[in-house]
Amino acid sequence: MQCHKESTVFSEPAIKRIVLIGNPNVGKSVIFGLLTGRYVTVSNYPGTTVEISQGNMTLSDKRYLVIDTPGVNSLIPMSEDERVTRDILLAEHPYAVIQVADSKNLRRTLMITLQLTEMDLPLILDLNMEDEARDRGIIINKESLSEILGIKVIGTVAPRRKGLKELRDAITHPVVPTMKVHYGDVIEDYIKKIEDLIPPSGISKRSVALMILAGDESLRHWLKEHLSQEVIDEIERLRDECQSQCVEPLAKIINDARYKVVEDITRKVVQQVPRKGGRLTSILERATMHPIWGIPVFIFVLFLLYEFVGVFGAGTLVDFFEQIIFGRYINPMVTRIADLILPVQFFKDMLVGEYGVVTVALTYSIAIILPITATFFIAFSILEDSGYLPRLAIMSNKLFNMIGLNGKAILPMVLGLGCGTMAVMTTRILETKRDRIIATFLLALAIPCSAQLGVILGMMGSLSLKATAIWIFTVIAVLFVSGFLASKVVPGKKTEFFLEIPPLRKPRLSNVLIKTVGRIEWYLKEAVPLFILGTLVLFLLDKIKLLEVIEKAAAPLVKGALGLPPKTAGFFIMGFLRRDYGAAGLFSMAQHGQLDSQQTLVSLITITLFVPCLANFFMIIKERGIRVAISVTIIVFVIAFLVGGLLNYLLSSMNVML
Repeated sequence: MQCHKESTVFSEPAIKRIVLIGNPNVGKSVIFGLLTGRYVTVSNYPGTTVEISQGNMTLSDKRYLVIDTPGVNSLIPMSEDERVTRDILLAEHPYAVIQVADSKNLRRTLMITLQLTEMDLPLILDLNMEDEARDRGIIINKESLSEILGIKVIGTVAPRRKGLKELRDAITHPVVPTMKVHYGDVIEDYIKKIEDLIPPSGISKRSVALMILAGDESLRHWLKEHLSQEVIDEIERLRDECQSQCVEPLAKIINDARYKVVEDITRKVVQQVPRKGGRLTSILERATMHPIWGIPVFIFVLFLLYEFVGVFGAGTLVDFFEQIIFGRYINPMVTRIADLILPVQFFKDMLVGEYGVVTVALTYSIAIILPITATFFIAFSILEDSGYLPRLAIMSNKLFNMIGLNGKAILPMVLGLGCGTMAVMTTRILETKRDRIIATFLLALAIPCSAQLGVILGMMGSLSLKATAIWIFTVIAVLFVSGFLASKVVPGKKTEFFLEIPPLRKPRLSNVLIKTVGRIEWYLKEAVPLFILGTLVLFLLDKIKLLEVIEKAAAPLVKGALGLPPKTAGFFIMGFLRRDYGAAGLFSMAQHGQLDSQQTLVSLITITLFVPCLANFFMIIKERGIRVAISVTIIVFVIAFLVGGLLNYLLSSMNVML
């Protein structure tokens, strides 16, 4: 029987590779950054949309390539991220694997550790977040765990660089684990039979055989690349034959055997002592996830967010930058300079006219949007670092089950409050194509990004509590109704929800500052140039009188259905370039009294539900394909103006006072 299509030989790579593996949210990327420093490359893994970070590290005058893989809950893939991580191990033949683990949850950690030990790869176990484990009263005997597994076990606290030296020392002498799991005579017999048919790879034949017996369908493509169809048929026959000799599914038998070993190891090495956290912390941790008490906590968080972003950011800071910095100094100074050095009126208008680069683009992006965005970034970073966001996902899980999504899908939506474009990328964590399409659609429709949300909160400051309540109710209603309908239309089944909850912790100032500065830097690099481009487009449209034509053409829709001034048509058009650009234009009109309360509310709801920005549109094309991107954009456009028009009609016909 011809076993292999071609022989596969793994030679020693020119530079030794170190692969980081770990569950999501265990600090793996922080460890990666500490090992590699600043010089890192990020690229898509071949044939996928999953991004992989790689960086060089030097130890004892030797260079290593460190690869940061996506977070996994199992090495039998359920998502594209998990498949990429498994494929890296298959293909890279790493010099060493560092498993970064959450010390608070050793059971979940060891389920992956056992899969890694079966791969016969040099392994180092890094028990990160030791301080948080101690605060919960969890003490792990690292020496005993090291002896049981036959590998080096290091304890770290990544933000404080604690244990980093020990980890770097361990990397110079990684060892192959001695720990093995026995799965019963029947399965062990068929493991050996399948091993004889499997080609060489970066991991042991035993581990590949176990994946096949456990029903790993994602291996089929790899098998087809390396084996003839005849051999693949024989492997599947052996798997079916093995299953026929077992009462329970093979995947369950294999998983139960591992879990039994994990429980035994945990009993031997984990000691539970009285936790350090105070009673107040325990009460808050329970309250933030409680189906009833979690609601007032959430409302209180929203109130603080509104006061900091909506009142301080959009009020105090915007007034200071717009009226004093730009109004008194920058704009008049640039106007005087333009009068002196620019004899042609066309270029003067392009710089400081009605749609000037300085008077509109920089004033909007720096004086109006940046203060709001910066305060929102600060608030969002605090929420991230405190551990509250996963609790919000748990609390909201039942609500989102109504629209066919689980708690994992909530996390991209929460991240969408930071940046919709990045949130579309994070939908990769979802297991099925169905979930990813629904989440992408809802992100484009009803989740405003930070810059847009900041402007919206600023506009809310001038409206009544009734108007704010109407905006919140309308957006949430559209989110759930649209999601419910999408879950009925998009084919596929809903997946189960698993999420590790970190403890509530006091946010670290350094973490908050690093995240905030990084996001502001991203805003200045990505958003401000688009503001300038958008203003130039508006300027040219205005000069050739096309803007007036567009406004007149859109008047029946904008003025008739929405009841808004024709001028707002231009901002809706440019809202496609950047959603916050359109929101900033409406904000400016409201500030100058060009929109009354009803028009402000209608425009807010319409721009909130408006089509995704250009960057988001391209990201949807990249992640979901051109067909999905166009379909989502058209559907969102129709819903936005339909809801805005209906709200305007109801408010007018019922004479609602705002």
